[in-house]
Amino acid sequence: MRWQNRRLSDNVEDRRGGGGGMRTIGIGGGIGGIIIVVLALLFNQDPQQALQSVQQGNRPQTESRTVTSSSDEISRFASTVLADTEEVWAELFSQMNKNYQDPGMVLYTDYDQSGCGAAQAAMGPFYCPADEKVYLDLNFFTEMEQRFKVAGDFAMAYVIAHEVGHHVQNLLGTSRKVQAMRSQLSEREYNRLSVMLELQADFLAGVWAHHAQKKHNILEPGDIEEALNAASAVGDDALQKATQGRVVPDAFTHGTSAQRTRWFKKGFETGDIRQGDTFNATDL
Repeated sequence: MRWQNRRLSDNVEDRRGGGGGMRTIGIGGGIGGIIIVVLALLFNQDPQQALQSVQQGNRPQTESRTVTSSSDEISRFASTVLADTEEVWAELFSQMNKNYQDPGMVLYTDYDQSGCGAAQAAMGPFYCPADEKVYLDLNFFTEMEQRFKVAGDFAMAYVIAHEVGHHVQNLLGTSRKVQAMRSQLSEREYNRLSVMLELQADFLAGVWAHHAQKKHNILEPGDIEEALNAASAVGDDALQKATQGRVVPDAFTHGTSAQRTRWFKKGFETGDIRQGDTFNATDL
């Protein structure tokens, strides 16, 4: 990915170094008792509910720093990708006669506190609609390479773009509509809605990649394959098979490997947000 020497986002808080090490926090809904480090969590609940079930605690006293041109490479990379999403989504929202509100991004180490509850590295990257921020322990990318055998800078960009996709859904009211239906549905029915929400976030990540390429020519050979590999690695079926040895479709909350790659690819190929209605799609 071509990202060097480009604009950094003004919306990144670097809180790394103040987490005080991993804290043991109970998280409900985990599959097989294993810690899942994925784009959004493979829980039997949606990520927001999983976060709300985490024990509450005070935020560690961590100084927030600004990411600048003198910061380390990985934080500059994350900030550059966020800046790219800001530009793309501001333009697309303008075309819809809407105003785009930039999300924040918090870089932390081990443990922090979000508007949705406690954040810890083992949970993987997530978006918190309560404070409209993406939370990211950058060590996740090392974990992603070691555990899921997924490498490459565009795989990392896909992770960030997926979480920003949840911010887009939040601004458009999609997330709230899904959450409002939770009490009316069985767990199985709600899981299916969760899959549709996550697949749409994958689609929106693809839409971002489409327009970022047109604006900045960001892609190098193999980049899209890196993103597709990442999407495939965190499909529900792949993760369940790896962690449980069997696949339970009724417990899917994010979509299969094939579905996740299909929707990201559709977003990238079309660049058209109108084609990402996963909730009314005849075939996910």
